[in-house]
Amino acid sequence: MYNTKFLAVLFTIVAVCSIVFGHDRPVETPTSELQIFPLAEVKEGMRGTAKTVFHGTASEEFNVEILGIMPNWIGPKQDMIVGRLSGANAERTFVFAGMSGSPVYIGGRLVGAISYSFPFAKEPICGITPIEQMISTVESAPTANYRSKEPRIFSYAELLSNNWRPAYPENSIPQNKLASGFSADSRLMAVAGQTFMPISTPVAISGISQRTIDLFAADFVRAGILPVAASGGSSAILPMKRANETTLLGGDSIVVHLALGDIQIAAAGTVTLRDGNKIYAFGHPFFSLGSTNLPMSESHVVTVVPNANNSFKLAVPDSPVGAMTQDRATGIFGRLGELPKMIPVKVRLTTSRGHSEEMNFASVIDETLTPLIVNAGVANALSSQERGLGETTIEMNAEIKVKGENSIFIRRRFTGQQASAFAASAPAIPLAALLRAGFDGLEVTGITLDMVATDGSKTAALERVSIDKNQIRAGDTIEIAAYSRTESGNIRVQKIPVTIPKDTAPGTLSIAVGDGSAVQQISALTQFVPKTAAELIGTINRLKRSDRLYAILSRTSSGAIIGATEMPNLPPSFLATLNNDRTAGGSKPAVQTIIAELELQPGEYIVAGSQTLTIEVIR
Repeated sequence: MYNTKFLAVLFTIVAVCSIVFGHDRPVETPTSELQIFPLAEVKEGMRGTAKTVFHGTASEEFNVEILGIMPNWIGPKQDMIVGRLSGANAERTFVFAGMSGSPVYIGGRLVGAISYSFPFAKEPICGITPIEQMISTVESAPTANYRSKEPRIFSYAELLSNNWRPAYPENSIPQNKLASGFSADSRLMAVAGQTFMPISTPVAISGISQRTIDLFAADFVRAGILPVAASGGSSAILPMKRANETTLLGGDSIVVHLALGDIQIAAAGTVTLRDGNKIYAFGHPFFSLGSTNLPMSESHVVTVVPNANNSFKLAVPDSPVGAMTQDRATGIFGRLGELPKMIPVKVRLTTSRGHSEEMNFASVIDETLTPLIVNAGVANALSSQERGLGETTIEMNAEIKVKGENSIFIRRRFTGQQASAFAASAPAIPLAALLRAGFDGLEVTGITLDMVATDGSKTAALERVSIDKNQIRAGDTIEIAAYSRTESGNIRVQKIPVTIPKDTAPGTLSIAVGDGSAVQQISALTQFVPKTAAELIGTINRLKRSDRLYAILSRTSSGAIIGATEMPNLPPSFLATLNNDRTAGGSKPAVQTIIAELELQPGEYIVAGSQTLTIEVIR
């Protein structure tokens, strides 16, 4: 009897203690029934707890006091809860980069995610995204981004450019906005810190030298990549880890990857909720990519670095466990066990010292981020092995593989002070065009680059051209002499035999000799609208190369350009149909008809410039 009464009293004490002291410490399991604290019940003065990782892998609790609600602050019908943090760790670090997504509980029920902060705040005031909004936004989101079915216009100038730079949207993040809320030249900098901003997402970049990061700093920041710490070295791409009951629970540190392998770009945040195999995190957008597919990993925290401007955590990625599939205004969403899609990149470099180096990494698939990452990766491979100052020559053979289509081949030589920058842009330019085109089912399956670097450069300028005769019959061959001057002042002569096609009609012909970029500029065909991926790939593979000389025979005629096709010598009836008063667009007149063109074999020097002369075809 005594033992029975004692046990009953002990059980009652334990139950009361658990209610009084443990109501803000829910035990989350992947299969537990989700308990949400509705936004409608949130009142000023309520107190709760939040969880995040300050060191290692175990989350720690700190206190949250509700200060109020800001209606429609995140967006239409998307409110934000304002809270004040307290506790030893929170008062030491304040709201820090990497805290995004930290879950807030009241009475054992999930309220939302810590996701916003005041830059330069003197108290740890935070904004909390309600969990109801995080879940509803994802549930109503499409599984794939909508792409316009209208064909895109491409210009030959952009495809022939030597230096790729991403085209950012007008609302892209300027350099100082991540820290202060305003751009450096804004008059509102005087009141910087007087508005809530999404908590900065710390992005750790490893395998890329600080010199390369500095080179691409403006592009990284405008794309939303804010490197708060970079560690040396790289690591192999780890296999997917099977999730268990302790994988990515609320408060755990989570990492989302933009690149894996010898180059790692990883963004750290905090898990808000695990519901089965579904993961909710951050509480604010990462890149606002919409529907996406990025690797998602567990991670451990080395430390949280207190900083007067913006404290941040140093997180190290562990094994991948799934994929982030949604990036929306109220947070990110992913699924455990889902394999992400990435583009494998292999870079092989024979250095100017005769050594062979190889780098392998995988990049996220995105029309802005992928070319940027590939560009930076190739630039890093060159800068880490070759001279930073002085002239260099780089020979590149590259292949961009596309599922179900022909590959894009890049065979180029670059020389001079900016050879490395031009070589790094070479694969980024066609890659950006492919991804921007948005053709259904288009899938880039891999990129391989082989490069050979040598010190010094051999360039020359085309000064003049001459011919051995100015009258010729169709079917005969004319010899063109191209005179180019090297940087040392020497004149080099190249003999170019050109055969006039047998069916060429009598009359005046123009002969243009020049590098690929120069002769393309005199072409009537300046832009095109590819209807299929095959047409775009074919056009890219046929582009004239700036490191080669071309001889182009043309004459004035009546024709038209339709799409990427030149249609010379059209009959008057066809031209009348194209140019009648009842239609407009779809074609443009072509006044120059290409009779023949010849690509010259590469010589010892890369020759730039163009010259034009005329001959007469006689009977």
